[in-house]
Amino acid sequence: MFEALTDKLHSAFRKLTGTAQLSEKNIADAMEEVRTALLSADVNYEVTDAFIKDISQACLGADVLQSVTPGQQAIKLVYDKLIELMGTEASELNFAAPGEPTIIMLCGLNGNGKTTTAAKLANFLQKKYKKRTLLAACDLTRPAAIDQLEVLGQSLALPVYTDRNSKDVIAVAKAAVAAAKAKECQVVLLDTAGRLQIDEPLVQELVRVKSAVQPNEILLVADGALGQEAVSVARHFDQALDVTGIILTKLDGDARGGAALSMRQTTGKPIKFITTGEQPMDLEAFHPDRMASRILGMGDILTLVERAQNEFEESEARKLEEKVRTATFDFDDFLKQIGRINKMGGIMSMLKFLPGMGNLPAEMMDEKAFKRTEGIIRSMTPNERRLPETINASRRQRIAKGSGSTPQEVTEQIKVFMNMREIMAKMSQGGAASMMGQIFGGGGGLANMASMLQNGAMAGGIGKAAGYAQNGVSQQDAAARAREKARKEAKRKQEKEARKKNRHH
Repeated sequence: MFEALTDKLHSAFRKLTGTAQLSEKNIADAMEEVRTALLSADVNYEVTDAFIKDISQACLGADVLQSVTPGQQAIKLVYDKLIELMGTEASELNFAAPGEPTIIMLCGLNGNGKTTTAAKLANFLQKKYKKRTLLAACDLTRPAAIDQLEVLGQSLALPVYTDRNSKDVIAVAKAAVAAAKAKECQVVLLDTAGRLQIDEPLVQELVRVKSAVQPNEILLVADGALGQEAVSVARHFDQALDVTGIILTKLDGDARGGAALSMRQTTGKPIKFITTGEQPMDLEAFHPDRMASRILGMGDILTLVERAQNEFEESEARKLEEKVRTATFDFDDFLKQIGRINKMGGIMSMLKFLPGMGNLPAEMMDEKAFKRTEGIIRSMTPNERRLPETINASRRQRIAKGSGSTPQEVTEQIKVFMNMREIMAKMSQGGAASMMGQIFGGGGGLANMASMLQNGAMAGGIGKAAGYAQNGVSQQDAAARAREKARKEAKRKQEKEARKKNRHH
């Protein structure tokens, strides 16, 4: 969602990378690019103006540390300011006292994703907080709104309260809260009606619902692609309902991200969640520091770890780690890894959380490579998957025929896998991939991914992408490192000459 903004910010920082010190002139030039980048990303004009002013003053007042370049110093200042802009720290939900259901009321315009967000949030609450959640269909206006919520509830095994005969949203909301108590649900989520635009009847209806059920949370669901308009909508709803937080949706599409940088500053209300896809797991708690890291192309390892932990049982992770350590990781285990990667949004989605990989062009990643690999593995017998070293020439021909590939491709897949397994075992024993190991369950799957990246991976593409990202990151400060090296070399020569002169004297 922030690709264009990230590119433009990097362009601005490159202007400072080779400078010996920060000055009014080079700061002004760089900040003008930052201003353009923020405005292009639909950041509120007043917010942008204040942001640039604060950063410029901070840059001029900062003493550049000996260990960093002026460009790196500027990036650190922008990073800190972005965190401050978006709320400093994550904002937790307000839960009711024990014994009472927590009432969460969702509001917003039609088309912003309220109903799907309600299901995602309920799924999140059950997985993270272990709170049984009741979905309440309080949108009695939009055709098929009740049907949609019921389908979503069934797909996630969530209870849904509906009353198709009632036209009184207040009565429905009250009955939903009573039903939550009867079913011993800890949370009830009210999916309220929206409009194509804000109007007084809509606002008054929501005010009456709030008064009737006294929700613990009133969350505004806002479309991140609306930009400046999203900020205006947030202000209007907040004035009427005093919302407690915001959920930004559709940040996986063509959203330019400006709403995320403007809403906290303009409304004073925290962004509590964002959604980044259509799947039930594509809702995540909003962390300002992690978002700032993504915007600046630094990745977001912690969010990737949290996503992976949802897919792994601890006992299973330990078994996988043992297999990796003893080099008994087989094709069946690899198939499970592919399945988990797909559940987490696919390889391209995951790589965007890794530092330096966020702006990979789509053509550098061949998602179909995993499909081809999966086809080859599924054409093997159970024994061949467990013992790939037993696959001889005749077996390779049979596997190739069954998977629509060539014997050479099967041979290459097996060769890469065997090399990958050896590297995985070495990495696990040496502890080189300890942090990455956390992402995929105790070292097993992560070493799997790390070694795939290093070895060019199944059917190519991933290795190229890794190299591309690594080069892209290094090029940003390569010139600065070269200049620093030259400076140190010159200093050593000067000191050497000085010592010679002292000896002569």
